Amino acid sequence: MKTSKRILGILGIAATTILLAACGNSSSKPKTTTITVGASAVPHAQILKHVQPQLKKEGVNLKIKVFQDYVMPNKALASKELDANYFQHTPFLNQWNKANHGTLVSAGGVHLEPISAYSKKVKNLKDVKDGSTILASSNTPDYGRILTLLRDAGLIKVKKGIDITTANFGDITSNPRHLKFKHSYEPKLMPSIYKNGEGDVDFINANYAVQSGLDPRKDAIATEKSSSPYVNIVAVRKGDQNKPAIKKLMKALQSKSTQKWIYNKYKGAVLPAKSYK
Repeated sequence: MKTSKRILGILGIAATTILLAACGNSSSKPKTTTITVGASAVPHAQILKHVQPQLKKEGVNLKIKVFQDYVMPNKALASKELDANYFQHTPFLNQWNKANHGTLVSAGGVHLEPISAYSKKVKNLKDVKDGSTILASSNTPDYGRILTLLRDAGLIKVKKGIDITTANFGDITSNPRHLKFKHSYEPKLMPSIYKNGEGDVDFINANYAVQSGLDPRKDAIATEKSSSPYVNIVAVRKGDQNKPAIKKLMKALQSKSTQKWIYNKYKGAVLPAKSYK
């Protein structure tokens, strides 16, 4: 009888030890959270891929869904198909929210894709000829950026007191060189339009320019300044910016190492939003 009790006692201690060991092992591993982020192919998806290993170590399984347009990512985020998206700047998000009664918010800025002017006719934007045709995409939030470049080159004047981020071509008050504006093209088609020699000056976003093989530093005749308010952001549903996984994502994207990688990777064609020095 004593032997049986002794055996049972030993078995009980062993079972407890195994249970505690199992609990210890499970608690030592961070709980994994999966988030899906929608992004444009270049540079957004590439930047997200760069931080994937870092996030994995912190218990965040980052899935990337690539979009080829500017329409679907916000719709997918609002309908909870995504946890976040990364393709737009704040003026674009504000306009989308207004048009769609949306409540999407920014979780933070990551980089700037300077919009640039390209031409096969002139070497400098200020040298555009009288009656030239200016081509731009149908992406209306970019119009303020284009007007700023044209204004800074001395080609046009814009209504006084207007918020340049909401301005459009109808807000031009002076056009002494009689420039003609066409802006009905899909943003992704602009590089092809330029390469085909259409228009006298074509305005192209850096992501589409880089994706098509253009180098804004060498090929552009004018480029947006780094002080631009059009920094590309990560957007989320209101309240989700406080979720731990989203905070870890933003910390990784805004880290000095990632910001420096962005500058080196794109050789200045895509600019980091934060100082990495």
